[in-house]
Amino acid sequence: MRTFTLAERRARLARRHFLGEPADSIATVAGTVVGLHSTDPATPFLSLWARLNGFSVTDLEAELYQRRTLVKHLAMRRTLWAVRAEDLPLVQSAASDRVAANERRRLVADAQKAGITDDGERWLDRACEAVLRRLGEHGPASAKELRAALPELAGSYDYAPGKRWGGETPLAPRVLTVLAVRGDIVRGPNDGAWTVSRPRWTTTADWLGSAVEPEAAEVARAELVRRWLRAFGPATVTDIKWWFGNTLTWARQALRDIDAVEVDLDGTPGYALPDDLEPEPDAEPWCALLPALDVTTMGWFDRDWYLGEHRSQVFDTNGNGGTTAWWNGRIVGGGGQDDDGRVAVRLLEEVGRDAQRALERRADELTEWLAGVRVSPRFPSPLSKQR
Repeated sequence: MRTFTLAERRARLARRHFLGEPADSIATVAGTVVGLHSTDPATPFLSLWARLNGFSVTDLEAELYQRRTLVKHLAMRRTLWAVRAEDLPLVQSAASDRVAANERRRLVADAQKAGITDDGERWLDRACEAVLRRLGEHGPASAKELRAALPELAGSYDYAPGKRWGGETPLAPRVLTVLAVRGDIVRGPNDGAWTVSRPRWTTTADWLGSAVEPEAAEVARAELVRRWLRAFGPATVTDIKWWFGNTLTWARQALRDIDAVEVDLDGTPGYALPDDLEPEPDAEPWCALLPALDVTTMGWFDRDWYLGEHRSQVFDTNGNGGTTAWWNGRIVGGGGQDDDGRVAVRLLEEVGRDAQRALERRADELTEWLAGVRVSPRFPSPLSKQR
């Protein structure tokens, strides 16, 4: 059985996630790692800054809103991603369809519990039809505009009755979520800055030129798991189950479909592609500053091999990764902006003078690139809250 050392896994991460060696394009990054986390609107911009020389905000905005080669889409683990438009059929079948079914079921139940309707299925179908008709006739619109124009979107519910964190919440955004995750509408032009998410919704057919035709489920599963394993592997079956937000049965079947080979990960069973077992040469020393929810930080469920003992400092209690500082394939700290907007590295262990200087230079480069823009992560880690 092939054994992968920690050094090999970290060297593969450096190369395949474009952290030790930069990528040549946005499409290369997004396609290789399947997609870029976008729940926090600033994350994909900062993730690309870390991986592309000379990257600018307008580069990604052009791909999202002008060339439309990338699309923001709800998929794995009910998380928002920026994926290549050409990959939407795969992502839809392998991940989004499962999320769509869950979202629909919950919304139907909540609408009935709130007393809005006795027939949640019919109510939701009518609301979805009204949104699609409005967008088809009038073009892109914000959620606020759609809610004001369409009586079918009226109604609210209390998601935590009697709790201090509860309260009446409109159902309209959840109708848009159902439409989006099933591939009928997409987030079009953004009315906010790059650190803010204020999308104008549009039909997928209008935005991309045609509706999304999902790939066959088995084909999509095999292709995306193969692609993921090449970028993130070797990895455990639990990693695959968690990353795709599916079941162990689903993950094991995918591994069989692609003829994955069982390997040894420091005493833990893992899997790799059968044509990807060659020894990995050492990587040159490298450092990286990655944003909250970066695809690398959130890449595996079993994280000890790159996270060590720092979980409680760089992840919140819900499992959201904060800003991180990396040295040679390990998380060694985090970062944040001070009161003047300068990026400061906060180390959690001794890394040596060379590593510290490299990380500080990278922080200065990010400060210059941000040019005074403040980035406030939606899910700050304990370390990022420190001053």
